[in-house]
Amino acid sequence: MTSALVIGGGLAGTTAALALADRGHAVTLAEARPRLGGLAFSFSRDSAAGPLTVDNGQHVYLRCCTAYQGFLRRVGGAALAPVQRRMDVPVLHAGTRRVGRLRRTAAPVPLHLTAGLARYPHLTLAERASVGRAALALRRLDPADPALDAESFGHWLERHGQNRATIDALWDLVGVATLNARADEVSLALAAKVFRTGLLTSPGAADIGLPEVPLGHLHDTLAAAALERAGVRTLLATKARALHPGPEGRGWRADLTGRDDTPYHLDADVVVLAVPQREAHGLLPPGALPDPGRLLDLADAPILNLHVVYDRRVLRAPFFAALGSPVQWVFDRTAPSGLTGGGQYLALSQSAAGAEIDLPAKVLRKRYLPELERLLPAAAHARVRDFFVTRERTATFAPAPGTARLRPAAATGARGLFLAGAWTATGWPATMEGAVRSGLAAARAAAAV
Repeated sequence: MTSALVIGGGLAGTTAALALADRGHAVTLAEARPRLGGLAFSFSRDSAAGPLTVDNGQHVYLRCCTAYQGFLRRVGGAALAPVQRRMDVPVLHAGTRRVGRLRRTAAPVPLHLTAGLARYPHLTLAERASVGRAALALRRLDPADPALDAESFGHWLERHGQNRATIDALWDLVGVATLNARADEVSLALAAKVFRTGLLTSPGAADIGLPEVPLGHLHDTLAAAALERAGVRTLLATKARALHPGPEGRGWRADLTGRDDTPYHLDADVVVLAVPQREAHGLLPPGALPDPGRLLDLADAPILNLHVVYDRRVLRAPFFAALGSPVQWVFDRTAPSGLTGGGQYLALSQSAAGAEIDLPAKVLRKRYLPELERLLPAAAHARVRDFFVTRERTATFAPAPGTARLRPAAATGARGLFLAGAWTATGWPATMEGAVRSGLAAARAAAAV
């Protein structure tokens, strides 16, 4: 039986381990943290509002994210992260307090968005018409065309008649949340992938899936149980220090450090590096990639998450997006967090947050609580029982023009060594879907050895 070592227990590594086990490998998974889940995890907080289970950041997925849905089915969590019957996104303007809705119908593409766009109050009639023309032009693009990666999405939008209002109220409303960058800083290829796949391929592709349980339950508890059922040996709190050719040049030897800081090594025929790109760069043996320095050129982009617990309910919808405010997306996480006693827990997800990621919590509190009161009048009459911040400084790779050439394929130039992670060449931005696809690609490539 072929032995396989997967280094990294995020979504990419867990997926790769399960897929390798399905192919008959004897799999060991080593994860440096004391838990699985990577950057999509949960933790416990002893809050003034009572004990909470907190997601480090709000993660959603779309119906078009078929690989991630397959992961949820595999670990037994599909029913715990249901998808909307039809896409319906409330969009609240802070200045007018008017709510618009981005909705779809069951009509064929692109007519499924026509009725919703026609009623969208945050754009003029002429702006809505210009959005329709740009969407049709976007549908004709091929995200795999290398020329698209050289151009920014913002430049393309400008060439196709999109003004600041249309970019703010639609293109960036969706794009910042999915790409973690504003249109001017996004590769046209990645933007085309997001918008074509989500909005311009099938009517239900952009229906939103939202976990009703903590992420840790899906990506750690259920994932660990699935790995155990599959026969995968899981080593938590185990750090990979180096990777060398195995004895007599066959396979690989990984130098590891376990929970007690005792160094040891583990031999395997196949290794999958499912760690962030900088960590992968440090572990890659000579010759594995023609230009390993490119991994260091793949920049990181942060996401900031603000958590507010009120003493009463201030939001009726499960989530909304905001315009005319620094607030981007707000989610009701009361039930998943375990909060009781009649209060409400809101999570604010702030992507493309480079300017704010290092601001003190007291500064962010002063900036964002008045904004929530402007968006949600009931918040002005509520008492804040808890306010805290979580920061992911390396949440995603930056999806800038020219990024495609920096993202390596799953197979390397070293026999039996493979890469997985949302930063690899999946064709997708850095999402949970991209991470799962990368793990599947690594397992397929390993099966061909």
